[in-house]
Amino acid sequence: MLIPERPSIILLAKVFVASVCFILMMAVLWNVWWTRQEKLKEATVVTFNMSRALAQHAEDTFKEANSVMISLMEILDHDGKDPVALARIERLMAVQVRELSQLNGLIITDKNGDWLANSAQLPNPGRSSKDSTYFSYHQSHESLRAYIDGPTRNRETSDLILTISKRINQADGSFDGIMIAAIDLQYFSAFYNNFDVGNDGALMLAMNNGRVLVDHAITGKNRQGGSMEPNHIAQTYFEIGQIEPAKIESIHYLNNYPIFVAVALSADEVLADWITAAIFHVLALIVLISLVTAFGMKLTKEIRLRVDAETKANEEKLHIESLNRMLNDLAMQDELTGLANRRCFNEEIIKELRRAARKHEPFSLIMLDVDHFKGYNDTYGHLAGDECLRKIAATVRSMESRQGDLAARYGGEEIVVMLPNCDRKNAIAIAETILQKIRLLAISHAANPIGIVTVSAGVGVLESVDQSDSPNKIIAKADKALYIAKSDGRNCIAAC
Repeated sequence: MLIPERPSIILLAKVFVASVCFILMMAVLWNVWWTRQEKLKEATVVTFNMSRALAQHAEDTFKEANSVMISLMEILDHDGKDPVALARIERLMAVQVRELSQLNGLIITDKNGDWLANSAQLPNPGRSSKDSTYFSYHQSHESLRAYIDGPTRNRETSDLILTISKRINQADGSFDGIMIAAIDLQYFSAFYNNFDVGNDGALMLAMNNGRVLVDHAITGKNRQGGSMEPNHIAQTYFEIGQIEPAKIESIHYLNNYPIFVAVALSADEVLADWITAAIFHVLALIVLISLVTAFGMKLTKEIRLRVDAETKANEEKLHIESLNRMLNDLAMQDELTGLANRRCFNEEIIKELRRAARKHEPFSLIMLDVDHFKGYNDTYGHLAGDECLRKIAATVRSMESRQGDLAARYGGEEIVVMLPNCDRKNAIAIAETILQKIRLLAISHAANPIGIVTVSAGVGVLESVDQSDSPNKIIAKADKALYIAKSDGRNCIAAC
């Protein structure tokens, strides 16, 4: 007797094959779309970070020139304007121009605009800046803030420059001349040549009033000293044909100077690799659907799906295990300083005290605290404070010379150094070495009476550890010693 066909199973198989084909098609198309979005997102982050970094570079460049002018003006105010003093200042100006590649020249004028000193050490008589915009500005404005003007050309060398100038006052506050620093725009051009924005990308340094200082665009060639309409400046720049038809752009304005940096990438160039990959994936999808349709036997598909599922599960398992290891490492490390964190310290000191108790060994703990650190943050800012802690942490970490030694950030500006099997004499010697190394860093600290960053140290010592000794006991001794060191005037060591 013949067994009748089961149309429902055949239909189910067809539906199943069609479903698999549809799911594959949607998955690949979604992946193609998602990778495109990720590519654009990555390019957006790149342009943002590049413009921010270049803006910070420009800010630092101008700030450094401003600092040089301030230093020279203080020397001028102290030494006066006699010929000997001016000759000395000219030598200092020449040294500064040689040392700082962004400087094209430095000039000091009197209240009439006549040159008193210049970094090129050219004869000053007959040279004047009274017809310049910046001289007129300072003559009519009492502000002591730096004034930026340009671009213009150096009258002696014809180099394209940007000028930063500051007003010089007499003792009664009246106008007594100006200090001028010329920034060589070729310095920025050379720096921007290190950045690849593609054939259709653009990178520009410009003033807020519309004057283009450096235009690194299209083929990577630099154009300097152009200008454009100041209204809607960012849109104007990128809509005049720099990148067509699509662009990814970012603009960052300098905090203290009327200048901005603009970066743009061509969306076509950003997506070029994605287009190739997308074509490949679509072709692969067509081939795969053809194969599934032609050889869509249920068993073969089930085996393939099971293998794929197992492979994906194993990859995810490995990925999760990797993430767990990474998280465990991060959980035991202080993010700012790279030292062990409080949690790691708490676990390690228990282990080391138990080990020391078995052999009745000595155990020492050094607790360090940065002197007047709040004043440091208030004076230099929290970013500088973070950098200061990193340098101190690196110095302290260098003292981890034995197995079991551990430097950890205890909290805020406090750092502890755990020294198993270390007696009082050696612990104090190590603390003295740490304090000396930190002083040798010579980190400026105006809020500290001695003018540099120092630390105070409290040394807690257990001469012979037994089972009753706890972490709190040794921590309390080190904390008490630190309090004594602070009471004794800081920048010193006390031991308990």
